[in-house]
Amino acid sequence: MPALTRPSRRARLTHTAALMVALATAAATPAVAAPQNQRLTVVELFTSQGCSSCPPADANLVTLSRRPDVLALSFSVTYWDHLGWRDTFGKPEFTRRQYAYEPQLGERGPFTPQMVVNGRISRVGFNLAEIEHAIASAPTFSGPHITLGPREVSIGRGAEPAAEADIWLVAYDPNIVQVPVRRGENSGRTLPHVRVVHRLERLGGWDGMPLRIARSETPPGLRTAILVQLPSGGPILSAVTE
Repeated sequence: MPALTRPSRRARLTHTAALMVALATAAATPAVAAPQNQRLTVVELFTSQGCSSCPPADANLVTLSRRPDVLALSFSVTYWDHLGWRDTFGKPEFTRRQYAYEPQLGERGPFTPQMVVNGRISRVGFNLAEIEHAIASAPTFSGPHITLGPREVSIGRGAEPAAEADIWLVAYDPNIVQVPVRRGENSGRTLPHVRVVHRLERLGGWDGMPLRIARSETPPGLRTAILVQLPSGGPILSAVTE
């Protein structure tokens, strides 16, 4: 099964020094909220608490989450759960989201830690310099303006997409969460996570015409982001967060 064999091809280094530096930098730098009209670069990390190569990528996401121009999101996948530790944040829909990306991005199959930039660029998540270069070189959004209200989402007019775009609601925890791992490859470690996604919901489709669509209330302690994205793991056209 590709999802289980692909990670073993990646370097299995602990990167302890890189992890400590990234966490120290993140702790010293206050987070800054981005205004809703700012064009955000979306960086999605596909990770697992059962993957020994993932902690440095989790730390890199902490660093990236401090940037006001970046919407950093952490999706925990489930295909490492068989190694003895069930990821406390993993959900099948997050695994399906990663699977959908791979053909579009030219990957042979899913792997962790993977970072996807604007739905267009795939990189190994523990190399921060590569991720920052991908952010700097990522194509800019060409999609509609999004207004995120407490009860509804407004999507503006724009060029008609090649296929009806998906409107995704993402509910995530903006805080750093420390997770003690008791079994599996990271047994005995406490791993920091940030921007952990707890819910991924498709609200509807966008065909280039303006629309308003109802949204559910965000649970206490979580924040909401909206992504307008071409279907089947296509490029992200627009994004906004609270």
